[in-house]
Amino acid sequence: MNIKLDENLGDIRISSRLKLAGHDVATVSQQGLTSAPDTKLIEVCHQEGRCLVTLDRGFGNRIQYRPKNYAGIVLIRLSPNASFDDRVKAIDALILALEQEEVNGKLWIGKDGSVQEYKSIESEEDL
Repeated sequence: MNIKLDENLGDIRISSRLKLAGHDVATVSQQGLTSAPDTKLIEVCHQEGRCLVTLDRGFGNRIQYRPKNYAGIVLIRLSPNASFDDRVKAIDALILALEQEEVNGKLWIGKDGSVQEYKSIESEEDL
């Protein structure tokens, strides 16, 4: 899977975990996209065919960012005082989910060490 880690998850240790699991990983900071508008970031992910992995809850808006238009969006929800170990637990859950399912065209939300797929909004097809 081709993955883009948002700046809020671009730690080298997180990136390395995903690479060791066999994924091609690029980070927002490596590509000079730090502080880029969300619309620019998701467009770059689309052009590169990369699944965006982020903590930015705005990407959970299924009307603004229609999952079927992208190689996948993974929103990781952590508490504001989450530790590095909490981030690792979330990434490990993502790695396991990617071994079992295809994320392309989907919105996944990772929370409490698990990953759930969020279905399309009914009216999304009409947009």
